[in-house]
Amino acid sequence: MQTKVWAYFDRAQDHYGRPWPIHYRFDQAKRLEILREFGLRAIPALSYPHKPEMAQWLNGWSRDLARSEPDVLHCATLYPEEGVGDYVAAEISAGAQLFKMHVQVGVFTPADPLLDPAWAALQEAGVPVVIHAGSAPIAGEFTGPSDVRAVLLRYPLLSLVIAHLGMNEYDAFADIAEEFVNVHLDTTMIGTDFTNEFAPLSESYIARLAGLKDKIILGTDFPQIPYPYAHQIEALHRLGHGDDWMSSVLWRNGARLLSLEI
Repeated sequence: MQTKVWAYFDRAQDHYGRPWPIHYRFDQAKRLEILREFGLRAIPALSYPHKPEMAQWLNGWSRDLARSEPDVLHCATLYPEEGVGDYVAAEISAGAQLFKMHVQVGVFTPADPLLDPAWAALQEAGVPVVIHAGSAPIAGEFTGPSDVRAVLLRYPLLSLVIAHLGMNEYDAFADIAEEFVNVHLDTTMIGTDFTNEFAPLSESYIARLAGLKDKIILGTDFPQIPYPYAHQIEALHRLGHGDDWMSSVLWRNGARLLSLEI
């Protein structure tokens, strides 16, 4: 599956109109070694399906990885299909700490009624879900904030992490994060030289991020990124919000959300 993902990015000129060179094209053992050298104490391994009957075998792989590597988080995923509530509940019972959903890749709405049992189970358990629902770098039929808000109106205590700060509907997703107590934003690729070319942050939004200090969590998209990992940290630092903001974003908020020791 990783090979297929890299092959997709090798054709990035066709998809995105620009190259997307994978900076960390290494095998799994080497990638884990690199992350440990970076100082990561909890390593997420997020995956997501693009079609039905795919989520459960991805979940099996993720479960086995977490069991074999103690510093890797037990992650899982979901898709709007019959039985999704059952397998999400089973993953939660097995100790899943973090879920991932990608609206554009999966081509579905998070407000699909098939997902209601899963959302209910996730809300009750308080397990967070990283959701890519923003319309950049490629808009999809169901991307954007409206369907995410529709889910939260039904499940207002759901713990969602909006990937890429909701790029490029930044302010609309920030509104959602401010409105719903358990909604956070992640920093994946934000403010980097790469994404500033097509989804830059406005000065007013950068200023707004200061007030969202407790709602923002580090995300990187390692190993798919087209630049060194440290550039993401540099990009956040040059936003100019100071050391306490950086500490919250790089560690405290994520540790709190995942119930890790601080």
